[in-house]
Amino acid sequence: MQEADAIAANKANWDDRADVHVRSDMYDVERFLADPTVISTVVQNDLSVLAPHLPVSGIQGRSLLHLQCHIGTDTLSWARLGAIDVHGLDLSPKSLHHAARIAEANSHEITWVEGDARFAASLINRRFEIIVTSTGTIVWLPELANWAQSIHDLLEPGGVFMIRDDHPILGALAFEPWNITDDYLSGGGVRTYEDSSSYTDNSTGQIAHATNHEWRHDLGEVIGSLLRAGLHIESVAELPYMDWPAFPELIPCANGWELAQGSPRIPLNFAVVARRPLS
Repeated sequence: MQEADAIAANKANWDDRADVHVRSDMYDVERFLADPTVISTVVQNDLSVLAPHLPVSGIQGRSLLHLQCHIGTDTLSWARLGAIDVHGLDLSPKSLHHAARIAEANSHEITWVEGDARFAASLINRRFEIIVTSTGTIVWLPELANWAQSIHDLLEPGGVFMIRDDHPILGALAFEPWNITDDYLSGGGVRTYEDSSSYTDNSTGQIAHATNHEWRHDLGEVIGSLLRAGLHIESVAELPYMDWPAFPELIPCANGWELAQGSPRIPLNFAVVARRPLS
């Protein structure tokens, strides 16, 4: 399959997902809009990773780009925390349609950009103090070299980037611990599967464009791509929680979902913080 065809199929799949997700209990858009103090759990977790690398004022008053922003609840959460000149980029026009509606209903001005995160620097003509991406993002990108270069080019000198995402070991386990059934290391090509449901509630059979294409990116590739793009790595963490119930053994916790006490201790998320040098 041609890469362009795989990207087009994923775009159609996420257009379908956007309509399902915006109605879901998991995103609970009505509650999110009703209470302007609500910050998504995803962003709370992201901020706990990012905060030690920010000045005392934190996010407040800093320009921010959110890559692969989906329906924008996390993007709006960053704006609620005080980020300014907030931009959200996503491949799916339907996701951005919902994102714009949600932000407008909350009287927040956010710039929405449609496109592939790998080529964000060719779509946005400005730099940011902070760039973030998290929760199920890079698996949809065929390669990370252009992605990392775009992040470098879109950061102001001294600006900081954070990624927090599902740990790649879970892909190798096919999210069904405890047997390895798929690649962990990068470079094995595209993984294609059919799934007419999504990770939200009441989604079974709701996705018309059911073909998914994913690419494995191990931690070495993620960190190496950022280093080769000229960024400095400030921290790397492997975390015991994740943002969605990826498999039945997970139980709710303050950060989202975790394994029960006594289970084998494996990472469920990873996080990397990197900075563009001042010169």
